[in-house]
Amino acid sequence: MTQTPSVEFLMRIAVEFEAPLAIVDGPLWTRRILQVASGRFDGPMLQGSVLPAGGDWVLVRRDGSAELDIRFALKTAADELVLLRGTGLFIASDAIATRIRRGENVAPDDYYFRTSILFETGSTRLRLLNRALHVGVGQRTAAGMITDVFTIL
Repeated sequence: MTQTPSVEFLMRIAVEFEAPLAIVDGPLWTRRILQVASGRFDGPMLQGSVLPAGGDWVLVRRDGSAELDIRFALKTAADELVLLRGTGLFIASDAIATRIRRGENVAPDDYYFRTSILFETGSTRLRLLNRALHVGVGQRTAAGMITDVFTIL
């Protein structure tokens, strides 16, 4: 018997980053460190701020694709803390990646940006976040990213 998972929209996260730091030609190729400057999240179950206590440690592979290592600290409107941990892939042509690095807004259909997400919280109200897998469908903006997060049921 095959089970097909269903998905449910959880929230949209919008983050702006500080200017990137880069380790060029390192042992794994190029690492870009994107620190959170500010952000917000909003969904049917929770809303709040992305705290400037996290970021994305992007490993740009030799083939031009990028591995994402995301850790954000979220604070809900009810003062609950939530850790978001995500891994993912960002794949774009050289021309599209160059335009994004220049700060241009590029249509999300022109690249691939997906993440797998786990949450960690001590909030009783939000404990179900700890007990499910989530996926993100992202898009880059001139100063950061926007990700729609879905719970896999």
